[in-house]
Amino acid sequence: MDEGANRVVLFDFDGVLFKGDAFTSFLRAHCRRQWWRVALASPLLLVASPFVAAQRTRRRALNFLVRLALLGVSLPRYRSLAEKFGSTLARDARHFSRPALDALNAHRHRGARVIVVTGCEETLARALLDGLGLGEIELIASVLAAGRLGPRVGVHNIGFQKVHQLRLRGVRAPWDVAYGDSFADLDMLAAARSAVLVNPDRALLAKLSPRLKQRLSIVEW
Repeated sequence: MDEGANRVVLFDFDGVLFKGDAFTSFLRAHCRRQWWRVALASPLLLVASPFVAAQRTRRRALNFLVRLALLGVSLPRYRSLAEKFGSTLARDARHFSRPALDALNAHRHRGARVIVVTGCEETLARALLDGLGLGEIELIASVLAAGRLGPRVGVHNIGFQKVHQLRLRGVRAPWDVAYGDSFADLDMLAAARSAVLVNPDRALLAKLSPRLKQRLSIVEW
């Protein structure tokens, strides 16, 4: 059955297609390669942790941690490192959800416009998709910008920002299907005719069920 070219299907990346957080995996690997970054970051991580946990201060705390991890790295150098890391990571199928990739390909093969909308950084996410043979899939992701001491977060594509970035690219709600795995995906899920929640725990389900109602379906991947 042909879904039609006008049908829009959105997929989150981390926790849906990718098992875990790809950008965090990159930062950890990058810091492990340079001992002085670990020595510098460890005490600061202890200070920053409560601010990451709190909703009001999470964005600024995460931005701080990104700048700390990439201190002294030029933006072109970061992109080179991210491309290499993503290409390597994509070779290991254990990092990805086979059912999620099958669902994405099923929508694509039926003619839907499939877009990955993620908080993961753009260069890294693109390298991972390319490595999976999904180079033609549209991607809307977080973007780093050049800073005086190293890359900084330019666009953090989470929460309401996902809907905003879609709108900037001419993709307007309602879209047909959206796949997400967290409360941060609520805006994207709420604007879908069919919202698919991936591997939710009871607490998340309790938060989202009253808001999404009959449009909500659940998959265990």
